[in-house]
Amino acid sequence: MQETDAAVSMEYGNQSPRSPQKVEQLDDRELLELYRQTGDQELKWKLVLRYTQLVRRIAIQASGLYSSFAQLDDIIQEGLLVLLHAVDKFDPSKNVKFETYVSTRLRGMIVDLARRQDWLPRQVRQKAVRLNRAVDELASQLGRAPNSYEVAQYMGLTREQYDALLSETAMSSLVSFEAMLDSCGSATERYLAQDGASNPTEEEFQEQELHQVLAEGISSLRKNERLVLSLYYEKELNMKEIAQILGVSAARVSQIHSRALQNLRVYMKQYMQS
Repeated sequence: MQETDAAVSMEYGNQSPRSPQKVEQLDDRELLELYRQTGDQELKWKLVLRYTQLVRRIAIQASGLYSSFAQLDDIIQEGLLVLLHAVDKFDPSKNVKFETYVSTRLRGMIVDLARRQDWLPRQVRQKAVRLNRAVDELASQLGRAPNSYEVAQYMGLTREQYDALLSETAMSSLVSFEAMLDSCGSATERYLAQDGASNPTEEEFQEQELHQVLAEGISSLRKNERLVLSLYYEKELNMKEIAQILGVSAARVSQIHSRALQNLRVYMKQYMQS
């Protein structure tokens, strides 16, 4: 932080970096540091405005993947509140980029919003429970994550009916996966809930172990599943953009995404039970 202060001072000399012209020249890290020093709410809003496109991009991802989910404007409004809170809670000493921190908080917000909303018809919830139960039972029998054909056959469905079920229960799959991660005692989630406190060594070890298991789980996925996860979470593309790259429909991308999360859920569940 002292290096940032010195850099700002050297660049502007005796001129105040809070002047409108100078503020616009600050990069995000410098602007965040200046706000932390001064508590100037105007600086906070300037920083928030720089990240509204990130909020919108992640909101569009969610609304595009889950057509039955909340309206786009509702997600953006919730996201701006998360962004305002994140500016105050972010701790640079954690060696995490601010954009990475915000993106993680925004994705968590979307899952929380889905949990709060009674947006899924009872019939769809029942279908999701039935699907997860079938996958878990098959995984227990086979000792691995079952493939699509095996699940469809086990449930007495055609492949077309199974694919339709994946699309219909897509958001439920995400919420189920996140709930499973919570039960793992994710140190990452605990870190995000803290107010800048340092993680104990035990929690750091748990986080490293969880990340390693997740990485192994992702490596075990099919190539197209890994690609969809990478394009969606790392490149932050929406379903239509991914569909154009893969040359398939957006609905098909949603199915691949949902199946990947199911397989990861099975992998992580086996890790928890081992």
